[in-house]
Amino acid sequence: MKIKNTLPKNNVNKHNELIEQGWIPLKEPSSVFAATIFSIPLMIVNTFITLGVLYLASGFSINEFLIIDNSITITINLFSLLFFLLLIFILVVVHEAIHLLCVPDFLKSEKTYAGLTFFGGYVYTEEKLSKKRFLLIMVAPFFILSILTPLVLGLFGLLNSTIILLVIFNAAASSVDVLGALIISFQVPKRATMVSNGIRSYWKS
Repeated sequence: MKIKNTLPKNNVNKHNELIEQGWIPLKEPSSVFAATIFSIPLMIVNTFITLGVLYLASGFSINEFLIIDNSITITINLFSLLFFLLLIFILVVVHEAIHLLCVPDFLKSEKTYAGLTFFGGYVYTEEKLSKKRFLLIMVAPFFILSILTPLVLGLFGLLNSTIILLVIFNAAASSVDVLGALIISFQVPKRATMVSNGIRSYWKS
């Protein structure tokens, strides 16, 4: 595994080599910015899924969280803001760590990269993996942090406002991952092998 502070870039020579070898490129957004724009509807869907889990686990209501006497009340002070930003940073690290742990033998891999940039964290691998493994890598942080965690904590009465905000933030931030998983689900055959080149992905039966 290698640590980088820049986003992965497409290698034109590798692209041509993969095409010659019979790899089929996915039809997907051409940049991280485009993927983020296309994933905006999924931010809403993910958020509502997590709100539904919170309601089932603890009876949580967004009205109880923000609205008192029909007026929105949010109290913010500098210490609380800095502390919450620290928690967001930790959440990003944990989110990316879950991605990383789903990559087989990531510690020994020379083709797996992890990093933090101005736009957030990322985990990226050029290892050839099965479709199922790619899907697991993409959706694991959303499932673990925004579905399983609030479900378990809610059942034991351990949810608080900070945790609720974090799991909702993670749900919204996982929208690009979910978009990628949907693209793979619809375009890649069941037993295909996949590989990445920068932000581009390819499959081969």
